[in-house]
Amino acid sequence: MEPIAHIEAPFPQKFGIPRQSGLADTLAAIRFEPKYADADAVKGLDGFSHIWLIWEFQDTGDAWSPTVRPPLLGGNKHMGVFATRSPFRPNPIGLSSVELTRIEYTEEGPVLFVRGADLRDGTPILDIKPYLAYTDSHPEATGGFTDEVEWQTLDIRIDDSATDAFEKIATDTKDELLQILAQDPRPARQRNLAKDFTITYANVNVTFRVEGDIATITRIEHLG
Repeated sequence: MEPIAHIEAPFPQKFGIPRQSGLADTLAAIRFEPKYADADAVKGLDGFSHIWLIWEFQDTGDAWSPTVRPPLLGGNKHMGVFATRSPFRPNPIGLSSVELTRIEYTEEGPVLFVRGADLRDGTPILDIKPYLAYTDSHPEATGGFTDEVEWQTLDIRIDDSATDAFEKIATDTKDELLQILAQDPRPARQRNLAKDFTITYANVNVTFRVEGDIATITRIEHLG
């Protein structure tokens, strides 16, 4: 098995990536490897609003564990790896449902633009399949232990010292950043620590601190 494409995403590092696809409207591009950059291979795909990405986790090591600690449970409870979407599995394969916004045809081949991907920049894509609403959507489905956890989001405030730098960020990028921070990207086991955290997104370093259910952006650094 080999990658058919790689993703160009605004996440250069793991920290800050939404824990599931679709939680933030982040824009990314999928560029095919030369061997698979054939316009015929995506014929008909533009008729689908969403697609499945099958991809490979990076930097997970060779070891896997039969039990893991899901962040949704605070990182303190163990669940079977096959009851989670943990990257530490026998075959480190990820699955994401994303919105297909458009296909651009270039000299190097077709480029797929998607929203809602939860992948780090450069992640290898192993396969792409259309999302079929009539069979892939299950409104009656139950979510196991995830149904027992109340999903909470953070309110976002911007410190006066960061206001000017925040206003210089492109509107779409600002909206995406706010969505990412609202999901509370902090590691589950560090959420009780009174400290600053910094995420890098779309060439911007954003430092924030959380108190209660409020995340305050304290510093913004524009990169390059």
